Amino acid sequence: MPAETAPHERTWMAFPREGVTLGEGAETREEGYRAWTEVAHAVAQFEPVSMVVDPSEVSRARRMLSADIEIVEAPLDEFWMRDVGPTFVVDPDRPGTLGAVDWIFNGWGAPDWAEWQKSAQLARVVAAHVGAERIDSLLVAEGGGLHVDGEGTVLLTETVQLDPRRNPHADRARVEAEMARTIGATDAVWLSRGLTRDYDDFGTNGHVDIVATFAAPDHVLVHEQQDRAHPDFEVSRLVRQELSDAFAARGRAVTITGVPAPTTLRDEHGWVDWSYINHLVTNDGVVLCGFGEEAADARARETIGEAYPGRRVVSVDARPLFDRGGGIHCITQQQPTVR
Repeated sequence: MPAETAPHERTWMAFPREGVTLGEGAETREEGYRAWTEVAHAVAQFEPVSMVVDPSEVSRARRMLSADIEIVEAPLDEFWMRDVGPTFVVDPDRPGTLGAVDWIFNGWGAPDWAEWQKSAQLARVVAAHVGAERIDSLLVAEGGGLHVDGEGTVLLTETVQLDPRRNPHADRARVEAEMARTIGATDAVWLSRGLTRDYDDFGTNGHVDIVATFAAPDHVLVHEQQDRAHPDFEVSRLVRQELSDAFAARGRAVTITGVPAPTTLRDEHGWVDWSYINHLVTNDGVVLCGFGEEAADARARETIGEAYPGRRVVSVDARPLFDRGGGIHCITQQQPTVR
């Protein structure tokens, strides 16, 4: 699996459809449609975008999306493309070959509220559409549950990969073997957990893509909650220490940069998990979550811009996404350029 900073052919997304995730009431649903659309248009500034759209939403999608965004019609229920779609890989021994890992998707552990059976087929739909070689996996996993450096290292969290609701018979060795077989990751760095809000009923149980990411093989960005009142103050310190210890044990000189969280601590549902780590790196750009805090958002753009030199950083208001359980990285999936 190439690093996210490698060249992209395009980015894949899925358009919202009515249901639990989109929310109840016309105003709430419109907010969700707008949020997904704004992210699509931000990404399209840098690279082509393909959008999977349920038949029930095609007319709305054509009305809201710019004409240069490709619409691929297919049945879906969930629309967090990072998790329901394929994870793309390339084969260094077979130039020009694109692979698509088809993980098993069960709605983040088969909670009672989730509907996922239709979207669980999207990896096959997307792979067929782009002519990718499908790589089937028996592991229940989601793209948001892993981050790679493009050189064989993958970041994982124990509470996701070893979740008994996902993989009741898995252990570290089995997960690592499957990561090596499917995405070519030969070194797994395990984190013990994710952010606090992610363990609520509508959470993922600790996805890594809201906690830490590789800006480069020797540079990791980490969510940094600076307010001691928030439980993620301790979580972010723990994650940073685990990363530091893991790379030190491997003899790797890796810079770890904390990206401070916004100052907002709570919403009507409890502690927020607002994180700038959940961004998408694109060709020549970065699409970054914004949270309506001018100073914090500007500081994050500066920090992220320094981490990805030569790329233009744009912010999109991600609060409607986080209200529904994720962020910009969660609703996008990059398709690497094959050479």
